[in-house]
Amino acid sequence: MKRFEKVYSQGTMDVVEIWVDTETGVNYLWRKCANSGGLTPLLDESGKPVVTRH
Repeated sequence: MKRFEKVYSQGTMDVVEIWVDTETGVNYLWRKCANSGGLTPLLDESGKPVVTRH
């Protein structure tokens, strides 16, 4: 089983993806535009990480 699973993807040149850590359930937001990008935990309205339970 893979450690990270892509659950959402939008765009081709300007990309936004959501990845879930299958061990912890924490969701991460991946953003890529041109030659730069970044990864950060996806936070809820309270500032806590979004967790997906399988």
